[in-house]
Amino acid sequence: MAGVGKLLKQAQKMQRQIEEMQKSLEARELDISSGGGAVQVKINGAGKFLSLKLDAEFFQEDQKLVEETILNAVQEAATKAKELNDAEMQRISSAFQVPGMF
Repeated sequence: MAGVGKLLKQAQKMQRQIEEMQKSLEARELDISSGGGAVQVKINGAGKFLSLKLDAEFFQEDQKLVEETILNAVQEAATKAKELNDAEMQRISSAFQVPGMF
């Protein structure tokens, strides 16, 4: 049953790497802008929104344009954070090999 012991050690190592990755992602900030910089969103790599800044002059635009621009910036920020998170998880999980599974 030496294989089970090795598997458990790999699982523990992977768990530690995931915890370290989560801390790293929480500390990493992504800046997203939309509407020529009128909307600025800051999100961390874990997907937590940190700030939203809007140019005051931007509110003079059509309401529908303002709403769409804000929504696009928020969606782009969420997508970028998820892509970063997925890439980091793939990097960690690719090193974890389960014998006979893949």
